[in-house]
Amino acid sequence: MSTVWSLIIIIKNRKRFHVTFTKKFTQSEYPSEDPSVERKVTKSGRSLFSVSPIMHTFIHLNFSAASYTDSSDDETSPRDKQQKNSKGSGDFCIKNIKQADFGRREIEIAEQEMPALMALRKRAQGEKPLAGAKIVGCTHITAQTAVLIETLSALGAQCRWAACNIYSTQNEVAAALAEGGFPVFAWKGESEDDFWWCIDRCVNVEGWQPNMILDDGGDLTHWIYKKYPNMFKKIKGIVEESVTGVHRLYQLSKAGKLCVPAMNVNDSVTKQKFDNLYCCRESILDGLKRTTDVMFGGKQVVVCGYGEVGKGCCAALKAMGSIVYVTEIDPICALQACMDGFRLVKLNEVIRQVDIVITCTGNKNVVTREHLDRMKNGCIVCNMGHSNTEIDVASLRTPELTWERVRSQVDHVIWPDGKRIVLLAEGRLLNLSCSTVPTFVLSITATTQALALIELYNAPEGRYKQDVYLLPKKMDEYVASLHLPTFDAHLTELSDEQAKYLGLNKNGPFKPNYYRY
Repeated sequence: MSTVWSLIIIIKNRKRFHVTFTKKFTQSEYPSEDPSVERKVTKSGRSLFSVSPIMHTFIHLNFSAASYTDSSDDETSPRDKQQKNSKGSGDFCIKNIKQADFGRREIEIAEQEMPALMALRKRAQGEKPLAGAKIVGCTHITAQTAVLIETLSALGAQCRWAACNIYSTQNEVAAALAEGGFPVFAWKGESEDDFWWCIDRCVNVEGWQPNMILDDGGDLTHWIYKKYPNMFKKIKGIVEESVTGVHRLYQLSKAGKLCVPAMNVNDSVTKQKFDNLYCCRESILDGLKRTTDVMFGGKQVVVCGYGEVGKGCCAALKAMGSIVYVTEIDPICALQACMDGFRLVKLNEVIRQVDIVITCTGNKNVVTREHLDRMKNGCIVCNMGHSNTEIDVASLRTPELTWERVRSQVDHVIWPDGKRIVLLAEGRLLNLSCSTVPTFVLSITATTQALALIELYNAPEGRYKQDVYLLPKKMDEYVASLHLPTFDAHLTELSDEQAKYLGLNKNGPFKPNYYRY
């Protein structure tokens, strides 16, 4: 007879829990022969066993489940693997195609919180506004992005995708996309070389030429300009959603090097006022808690930058009882910070006393080696901006400093005198590298991206020049309206008299382009 273990939890007085293991055994077996088990006999005659330290170790090793995105399960580089999906296609490079079922469940969960994209799919059953579109994308590969990719496919597009961040890919979601026939090249924990290799595999494929770009950070656009500039002859437009990427596009435009129209999604109302503000207001706490288990009450925090991301971070930390300082270069944002009750400072003034430093400026070298040297022992340092340029991490990779990996995306950087700082995600985007972000808010951004792609792809020749554009206000309002039914919200309608008085169309747009929400 084989040995069978079962876990019994006995509740005593509804308060205490006692964990025991029962074992069914043959006459030839005797449980007390095992030094890790102490035999106890109940009144009913059933044998109960308390667990020794040896068995505790066994339980810990066998009952601890790793995250599906944990790279420790297989150290082989995906580039060295030969994988195929169930249909025999190998046009992808991911961590493990066997995780596809888990990823599909995560995508299905995300669909419940992305009503606008699901509405677009229903409306596209008849017409296919992206029929013939060949979209190459470089964004965070998460369950929410998967819903966007599959929506674009339902709208008629062909898609190839890479990741815009080496830490933000959810491996199981990438597997689900690959299983679904989408060429995906990404995995969590890519090296810098892997990162550019994946982008190249997306773009440089025989018999397939992209005609639309969806970018987050500008790396994909940069790579095509650098390696395959002739591709822009067939590309109809670029859709970009990050501060960093938009900044790069405006630089190209100013230099006269932007050869196709580009849509600045980052500064559309639905991205700026929802994703940047509300998403970061929730995800900053999530990312810090998961990585450091820090308690926020009473902590002194400095947030560098008071744009929409900074506003969201500050609001969340203040609500948790933190003492929040703000640094700013813009007097308007600075005045907003003061009016919201935050102390405006220079970083040098508070760097010795703060417990947490958060950057969200979109700039470079906001936190320098000089700042890092002056930080107190145990200071947590992280970045909420898209790019990894805000914290001078390169200056910390010197012989006199010791790097100690504590957990995934958490490093202690130790000075010769024993002082250490806690660096999260090596200075990369905290929330998507170390946690997740609210799906509903990402639904707003993803819908805005989809509409921007549809607009650029279907625009008649000449409507858009070789410049950077904002999404038309009417589309912003449309995106917002698609999400209102979730809240059982009822919009008030203007009467004819009211519309005439305001000089508006009853159906919008309701605000001029210069209006600041």
